[in-house]
Amino acid sequence: MGWVIVSERELNRAEVLAQVDDGRLTVDNAANMLDLTRRQIFQLLKRYRQDGAPAIRHKARGKPPNNRIHHAKRDYALALVKENYADFGPTLAAEMLAEHHGFKVSRETLRKWMQEDGIWLSRKQRRTFHQPRLRRECFGELIQIDGSDHRWFEDRADPCTLFVFIDDATGTLMELRFVESENTFTYFDALESYLLKHGRPVAFYSDKHIVFRVAKPSKHMTGMTQFGRALPERLLPGPTTCIAHSTSNLTDLLRSSACVTNAMSQRI
Repeated sequence: MGWVIVSERELNRAEVLAQVDDGRLTVDNAANMLDLTRRQIFQLLKRYRQDGAPAIRHKARGKPPNNRIHHAKRDYALALVKENYADFGPTLAAEMLAEHHGFKVSRETLRKWMQEDGIWLSRKQRRTFHQPRLRRECFGELIQIDGSDHRWFEDRADPCTLFVFIDDATGTLMELRFVESENTFTYFDALESYLLKHGRPVAFYSDKHIVFRVAKPSKHMTGMTQFGRALPERLLPGPTTCIAHSTSNLTDLLRSSACVTNAMSQRI
C-alpha cells in the first residue's frame, strides 16, 4: 500500500474515531470535539470501521473539480486577449470578452490565466524596490545632512529644528545644532561650524528639501539653489565636491532622537 496524504483535520478525526471505536470516548463527546452532529459521527465511524483511517480522506481529493473550465476555452480566451486587449486589465478584458465575443468568464479566473501566461503582472510583481546605497569606505568621505522639526523642549519652548551632520562610513554624529527653522541661512551657519571643526569632506548627502534643490526648475534655471551654488564656488572648492540629491536615511535617527527625548523628559 502506498502513501496516503491526509490533512491535519482528517488526522484529528481519525484519532477521535479510533477512541470512539475502542469505547474510550462517547459519540456525544466526539461530536463536540469535532464540531459535528451525532449522525455525521456515525457515518464517519461506519467508513472508519470498513476501510480504516484512509477512508476519512475527502473523496474529491486528487480529482479535477466539476466546474473546471476546459483548457481549449482558456487558450481561446487568452488568444482573444492577446490579439485585441493586450493592454487591458483583467476586469475590463473580461467585460470586453463577454460583450463583443460572447465569452463569459469571471475577472478573477481571467486574471489568473493572464498571470500564468505572462500577460498581466500582479501588484506584488509590479512592485519596484529601491536599491539601498552602499556606505562609503572612508571616514569624512561623505557627510549626510538633514533637519527635523519637533517639540524638542516640549512646552518649555517653541518647536524648533535639529540639524544633524553624520558621517556615512562610521555613523558618527559630527554636528548637532538647534535652530528656529530649516532655511538657507541656518544651514550656512551649521555648515560653517562643521567646517571649522572637521574640515572639508569629499561630498555632502542631502534630501530634496528646497534649500538644496529647486522643485520645478524652468528651462531658464539651472536647478541649483543658493546653498548648492555656494558649496563648490565659495565653501568647498574643487572638482570632486558636489551635493548628492537623494532621500536621506537620517529620518529614522531623528525620529529615534525625538522618542528618546520624550522618554527622558517623562522620567525626569
